[in-house]
Amino acid sequence: MPRFSIVVPSHGVAGRLSLALDSVLAQSFGDFELIPVCDAPDAPAADVAAGYAERDSRVAPVHSPPSDGLAGARNTGLRAAVGGHVLFLDGDDLLAPGALAALDARLGETGDVDVLYFEHERTPWWEGEPANPAAPLLARTPDGAFAPGRAPRLTGVALPAWSALYRRAFLTEQDLAFPGEHYTDIGFGGLAGLRAERVAVLRAVVVRHLLRRQGNRLGLPGEHHAELLDQCELVLARAAEQGLAPDRLSPLFEQLFAAVLKTAAHPRRLTSGRRAFFRRASALYRRHRPAGYRAPGGSLGVQHRLLASGSYPAFRALRAVNRTAVRAATLLPRPRGLRTRLRYALDLRLPLDRNLVVYCAYWGRGYVCNPAAIHAKARELAPHLRAVFLVEPDAVDSVPPGVAHAVIGSRTYWKVLARAKYLVNNANFADAVVKRPGSVHLQTQHGTPLKTMGADQATYPVVAAATGSIARLLARVDRWDYNLTSNRHSTEMWERAFPSAHETLEYGYPRNDVYCTASAEDVARVRKELGVPDGKKALLYAPTHRDYATGFETGLDLARFCEAIGDEYVVLLRAHYFYDRGASRGGGRIIDVTGHRSSEDVCLAADALITDYSSIMFDYANLDRPIVVYADDWDVYRETRGVYFDLMEFPPGRVARTPGELAAVFRDGSWADESAASLRAAFRERFCQFDDGRAAERVVRRVLLGEPPESIPPVVPLAERVPAPASTLTRS
Repeated sequence: MPRFSIVVPSHGVAGRLSLALDSVLAQSFGDFELIPVCDAPDAPAADVAAGYAERDSRVAPVHSPPSDGLAGARNTGLRAAVGGHVLFLDGDDLLAPGALAALDARLGETGDVDVLYFEHERTPWWEGEPANPAAPLLARTPDGAFAPGRAPRLTGVALPAWSALYRRAFLTEQDLAFPGEHYTDIGFGGLAGLRAERVAVLRAVVVRHLLRRQGNRLGLPGEHHAELLDQCELVLARAAEQGLAPDRLSPLFEQLFAAVLKTAAHPRRLTSGRRAFFRRASALYRRHRPAGYRAPGGSLGVQHRLLASGSYPAFRALRAVNRTAVRAATLLPRPRGLRTRLRYALDLRLPLDRNLVVYCAYWGRGYVCNPAAIHAKARELAPHLRAVFLVEPDAVDSVPPGVAHAVIGSRTYWKVLARAKYLVNNANFADAVVKRPGSVHLQTQHGTPLKTMGADQATYPVVAAATGSIARLLARVDRWDYNLTSNRHSTEMWERAFPSAHETLEYGYPRNDVYCTASAEDVARVRKELGVPDGKKALLYAPTHRDYATGFETGLDLARFCEAIGDEYVVLLRAHYFYDRGASRGGGRIIDVTGHRSSEDVCLAADALITDYSSIMFDYANLDRPIVVYADDWDVYRETRGVYFDLMEFPPGRVARTPGELAAVFRDGSWADESAASLRAAFRERFCQFDDGRAAERVVRRVLLGEPPESIPPVVPLAERVPAPASTLTRS
């Protein structure tokens, strides 16, 4: 039997779960079992947990459906536990170094107590000093093991479940489990505190809790706050049955109603039913108030007396006085120009147009990428919806005939942004755009992250300087309702990079549908449009942007490269879209396709891809055609930009570090040999999970038509997909 069982619920934290598991597995004390609780075998966190289980026999994942909530996940983990003591760790928390050794040593001093309370750190997700809220409470307790009556303020309800270690036999004997769905820590902690006969404390930080940027889920508006009263009633009723002594009942009562009053007075938690909540809380207060109880002083004491008297009008008036007038500025837009601001403010007062969809791609570069693919499918499946594409003045010609558009910054631009029910973008709308209640913002993204993104860029000075204010970026992220991903890796990384409350849609990238639906005739047409000579192998060279460089430099002498590999090849040069200036950069065997609007067309035309660290490799892999990585400055790029995985260890094909090596893999044929195909197959398995040709349909049905998740077409397995045929190569 292991000394400790560590239960780690993982719902909604797949992007940080590996950090939590690593913090456990890195402990110097190794006698434990680690139980990640995942939603389902195919959930994002399950993939992470399964990888750990393969590498370490102490990791034993179990599954609990999301509908069972946090309480259900913890109870599932508890039922699976076989260790002597149980510790509950949230999936985005960390065990401090040496934590298990410290717990083991403390148990050696105190014996097997029912509950061992310990300190924890609450760490701001962005900046600020960590707090240790448990320290003052634990400082006033006896030094050894003691009966709970010797520390009456240590009730268990003021500490989260992950700030204590529980003897498993005690939990089993007392039939203790996490109750309800919400505020379950209060119910569980209170019941454990009532039933424990022997407790102790460890005055050291064991858990480091990262405060979520989007806040505690319990702080969100909703009817779930009524469950706080359920948990309080459960604990107080059990205390009454037990005949709890007044000196213990008073601090328990006070701590429970501190939580109740905090919720009752909060301006946003109870959007409806405030009076009913107050009346029920008042009845609960009067029924369980200890004899001789004296309310605290100050404003909190006034709230206690109003709750005891059931005076909701007076309580509401006090709440209004205590709240400063902060509602005003939430709808005050900030577009440039006084006239524009006034017009936009007026448009925001008009009803939403529920049939209007606004699309934008790459900050207005044209009718391209995922927004264009979603729009095309919406014309087929949702013809009742009207669409407006937002474009810069020089991109107006890219909009197909029959598609309405608005020039960015124009009167029409601000008007449709104010009125549209649906807003679809692969980047972000301007800071001044207001997220209206009832509107739906879909973020489609425009690539799979190899390099760090969003909040993860903050630790890389060169990138952070180019990105601008991370805080402003995340304010834009807060407008998202949905975020689209094309593989499980993206799901996890976006969760880290863009912490917010949006829903992730693992539907694939609509722009990549064409890689499964295009025909040989489509490929031939695109090659002809781009000027690829018949019978030639077209190599697409697509380098990415360097944050530490100024201007575009290929890093490769393409003319010399063409000379070295023979005249059977031509090179399609596609620079990063930052450098699309419409100017030619070659001729003859070098065809500049940077200005071509569709990167999907360019990929269809290419028989193979040469890239460095561009996300185009993830999209191109859907075609199952050879990919060669030219990594001449990988070490510099990795250090200055930051990456999410080591591309040199998991490449999509052959890797070349010098121009000579790159030319050699094409001269000797190794760019397309069996070994390269094997690397590509592993890469596709990891990064081509959801791009099956039906991504646009799934998005339209779920987001624009509002169909339930269970009716959305499932993803076609990778082995069953047939990518668009290459022009001159036979796919392995």
